[in-house]
Amino acid sequence: MRPGCVLLDRDGVINEDADSYILSVEAWRPIAGSLEAIGRLTAAGIPVAVCTNQSAIARGMLSNEGLAAIHHHMRTAVAGIGGALAGIFFCPHGPEAGCGCRKPAPGLINEALRQLGCQPADAIMIGDSRRDIDAALRAGVPAWLVRTGNGRHTESRQSDNIPVYDDLAAAVDALLA
Repeated sequence: MRPGCVLLDRDGVINEDADSYILSVEAWRPIAGSLEAIGRLTAAGIPVAVCTNQSAIARGMLSNEGLAAIHHHMRTAVAGIGGALAGIFFCPHGPEAGCGCRKPAPGLINEALRQLGCQPADAIMIGDSRRDIDAALRAGVPAWLVRTGNGRHTESRQSDNIPVYDDLAAAVDALLA
């Protein structure tokens, strides 16, 4: 069964993660094969959206304009290989804010599903951290884990029966098989 939409975490799934945050267009570097994987999903007619925590905004390290520039760069890179992002949903709050949109809360995922017109059971969330998995499960969305970013660490600590793939390209290969 092909999903009605695919939701992706950003840092560690699409692009390389950094302990010091991705704070500029120059710091945003795609993981090998990730852009092409998004392109394959687009070619298969599957809408792709990004659901990402961006607490660097709340911490005063990144402006909304800076984040918009990074996301414009990402959209351009995806489009350059024939892909498209149907939406980018982000939480600008810090961990202590107690908001409903910061993963592991399901708010970002619920908003993406609503805007895409996709039912939870028809979606897949692909992430690299426990908070991605928990947010998906709380929204009723099946979750897949990749080993890039924080994924290897997350895999070593998980007890769920969550499918695990080496990277986004391998996950999309399995999804489209």
